[in-house]
Amino acid sequence: MKRLHSILILEDDESINRGITFVLEKDGYRVYSCESIEQAEMVFHQQEIQLIICDITLPDGSGLDFVRSVRKESSVHIIFLTALDQELDQVMGYEAGADDYITKPFSLSVLKLKVTAYFKKQQGTVQERIESGNLCFFVKEMRVLASGREVSLTKNEWKMLRVFMEHPKQILSKNQLLEQLFDAEENFVDENTIAVNIRRLREKIEPDSSKPEYIKNVRGIGYLWDKECRR
Repeated sequence: MKRLHSILILEDDESINRGITFVLEKDGYRVYSCESIEQAEMVFHQQEIQLIICDITLPDGSGLDFVRSVRKESSVHIIFLTALDQELDQVMGYEAGADDYITKPFSLSVLKLKVTAYFKKQQGTVQERIESGNLCFFVKEMRVLASGREVSLTKNEWKMLRVFMEHPKQILSKNQLLEQLFDAEENFVDENTIAVNIRRLREKIEPDSSKPEYIKNVRGIGYLWDKECRR
């Protein structure tokens, strides 16, 4: 099954946003269109985004600040698309963490070519794969297949699954899992967060989530990935 690459567009000009979305969706990409930083942050943390196209001047803040926050937790490819065309603007864009900088007015064809070139380059790299039972986990692609079917995971579910599959047959405490899932800037996290993510992950990967085969509870200690993993 062909996998759709996921792209987040943060652009408050409705006509530009709609035009980019139309062109990229026509090329087979999964596009999440946002017009505010608040909306983009929500999408970014709920979906596995692989490329971001971002304006700088936005109604609820600066795209520079959004990109800086993204860079604290992700190496996702970022293209600034903005009317700010001075050299200093471009320097600030790259310093914030952008991989590319396009000024308006711009060519949709050129933007599309840049997106295509990036994903072709990614496909040319060797992807690390971990197999366990009927699951196939592509580490660098952040992609999971269950019996050949692609499984949609949130960022925290993906990070948790990676921890388990990189430490099979090893008991992991709730504190160890929390350390992997949340960085120092996360707030209001507790052991209940782990339980919720475990439940959701089981519902997505277990043949029967009420009788888990992969993620087992170890009473009073934590959790265990109870299948061998092969690389």
